[in-house]
Amino acid sequence: MIQRIQSIFLLLVAVAMVTAVCTPIWLQVNAMQNQTMEMTAWYITIRDLPQENIATQTSNFYIGIMAILAACLAIYSLFQFKNRKTQLMLNMINALLMGITLGLVVYTSYQANMDFNPAVSGVFVLGFYAIAFGLVMNLFANRFIRKDEMLIRSVDRIR
Repeated sequence: MIQRIQSIFLLLVAVAMVTAVCTPIWLQVNAMQNQTMEMTAWYITIRDLPQENIATQTSNFYIGIMAILAACLAIYSLFQFKNRKTQLMLNMINALLMGITLGLVVYTSYQANMDFNPAVSGVFVLGFYAIAFGLVMNLFANRFIRKDEMLIRSVDRIR
């Protein structure tokens, strides 16, 4: 199982999605630089800058749930190494799930930016790039699983 490169890629998908859950996704500072907005997978938090007091906190738990589901699906797919067709299907579903997560992050950050400081856009940080990295690693895993499947079929034809 672990000697296959797609297993490493699937493990990296799970690590990337857990990283997205644990780190900030988007940051924004308002024009007067007296408040900052931080979006994580669970909350959008507005803080007053000198004291770092939380002014408001809005829940966006759906991003965290989607990321955890994607990580769990990647781990489950990792252990389905004996059935490549099932593994391919699970990875395609996972790619869709991560794509929806990425879309939700962009949409939620856009809406939060319009409410907080529409003149300046915020900056995406590690959590956002971890989701994108996980999506790319999932695509690489699918490519190598397909390659293994074609190799097995060609060997069966020779017999």
